[in-house]
Amino acid sequence: MLDNRGVIRRAVPGDALQLEACMQKAYSVYKKRMNGNQLPPLEADYKDEIVSYPVWVLDKGDEILGGVILMFHPTYTQVANIAVDPDYQGHGLGRRLLGFAEEKSVERGCFEMRLATHRLLTENVAFYTSMGWEESGRDGFRIFFKKRLETT
Repeated sequence: MLDNRGVIRRAVPGDALQLEACMQKAYSVYKKRMNGNQLPPLEADYKDEIVSYPVWVLDKGDEILGGVILMFHPTYTQVANIAVDPDYQGHGLGRRLLGFAEEKSVERGCFEMRLATHRLLTENVAFYTSMGWEESGRDGFRIFFKKRLETT
């Protein structure tokens, strides 16, 4: 998928450092608001993630602007992590990545997508709701969402 905002491509192990930096930067803007409440797991070994799971990055030249890590199950896809560099947020890149993840899920025959976010990340809650996701539960600080996929 190519346009003037970069290309979404499958991540390779050499992307691990840039992907980690992007994820850290994306979540760092929330640290003060979180006030010690748990952020999504950021201590992941991104090289291992890339080798073990389907991971895609939004690449513009030699810069990774965002990424999405998926876990495919027989009937649904779990979005393990998705983030866009805050310098590039507000330009539809998260929407592109999430739409791309939906396409990949449908290709795999999945009927639903699932994800979790932190209740204090109110922008994420609003974003997922605007993309047609429905809240499916809460557990401590987490809000769970699901989205039924249109399959052909």
